[in-house]
Amino acid sequence: MRDDAAAGIATLARTYLRTFPEEATRRLDDSSVEEIARIVRTEPVRYAVPVLERLSPNLAADVLTIMPPHAARDIASAMDPVPLAAILGWMDDEPRDVLLGGLDGGLGRELRQMTEYPEDTAGRLMDPRATGFRPGTTVQQALSRLRAVRGRRIADIFLTDEDRVLTGRVPLQVLAVSAPGARLETLAEPAVAVQAIDPEEEVVERYAKGRLASLPVVDFEGRLVGVIRYDTLASIAQEDVAADMQSMVGVSRDERALSPVSFAVRKRLPWLEINLATAFLAAAVVGMFEGTIARFTALAVLLPVVAGQSGNTGAQALAVTMRGLAMREIRIGQWPQVVRKEASVALINGVAVSLTTAGGVYLWSQSLGLSLVIGISMVLSMVAAGISGVLVPTVLTMVGQDPAQSSSIVLTTVTDIVGFASFLGIATMLSGLL
Repeated sequence: MRDDAAAGIATLARTYLRTFPEEATRRLDDSSVEEIARIVRTEPVRYAVPVLERLSPNLAADVLTIMPPHAARDIASAMDPVPLAAILGWMDDEPRDVLLGGLDGGLGRELRQMTEYPEDTAGRLMDPRATGFRPGTTVQQALSRLRAVRGRRIADIFLTDEDRVLTGRVPLQVLAVSAPGARLETLAEPAVAVQAIDPEEEVVERYAKGRLASLPVVDFEGRLVGVIRYDTLASIAQEDVAADMQSMVGVSRDERALSPVSFAVRKRLPWLEINLATAFLAAAVVGMFEGTIARFTALAVLLPVVAGQSGNTGAQALAVTMRGLAMREIRIGQWPQVVRKEASVALINGVAVSLTTAGGVYLWSQSLGLSLVIGISMVLSMVAAGISGVLVPTVLTMVGQDPAQSSSIVLTTVTDIVGFASFLGIATMLSGLL
């Protein structure tokens, strides 16, 4: 009876793993390397592959390392080259060489070449299994060849000459609806490509600009060496946006949720120190109006209101400008148009917010002078913040700096100083009305 129950549990676990590999992999992340290797080794290759591809590369590398060489070889041979290359990058030299040596000669050479490309380059992201077609190939011939490799996620086919130099592309949907006898050269369109050593940023730029389903990769001579498929393109674009979000608040683009404490401290502390210095700068501006604040203590209560609204306005303009620069929606030379647009938006929003704020302050203080002061300063600080949200990343880009790296810190300093100075400065000038 106990043996029957154990067999039933094992069957249920096997069914769960095969039916829901993504959820099963999340469960396996908490298991030991030995336990994962045991489970994977007992599964047919077609079920083991999805699990290994979904595991984090470092964990998958450990699993393949302790598995019997023949089992690791069978699984690696069936894996997608892109995740397999990432896994190989985490393996030590000796087990990686053993695994590559046991693979089919062509696949082993392709994977070794992929692992030799520098980190964060197109060569590390590509699938080397890009088949080139001659321009004179007919649609019927091309479709026959594609049926033989139906396991690949193909969105475009690429045309190459006799030297394998890329000459064009044909979307798969165009191929599918064309006459069987049509030649590919009559259906081809120009192909946007990247070189294998181009950085990820270049890949993201090409993808964002063209909304491509796949991106061919070429060598220095223009020969087709691989293709970056859509899911990889979408994934790195998302990672690039997430990295920019981290950089904007002074966190390293390389830091992850489970990065070592020492790494996180080393990357974050310098920016915190810089932020502290800018905070003292803003405090010094407040200190210049110490006498005014001492006479009218209500000003101290309202300071965070002005700073908060100007900060939010600047952050909105910064986010829109950063997106425009990252997605190549705007060029550096278009900054005057963007400034005019953001200044107009901030002015309209500033007037609306200042009326609301002035009304609330009057109900609280019964002082027309104080309401006038905060209303005027709110408009001025929000307009200045909107303009700063455009100029800060634009200027950083002009001088060759990464606008995502420090824009947020610089903008916060500018909006605080402008907000405090405008509010307290106007209060000092109109002190007779307070």
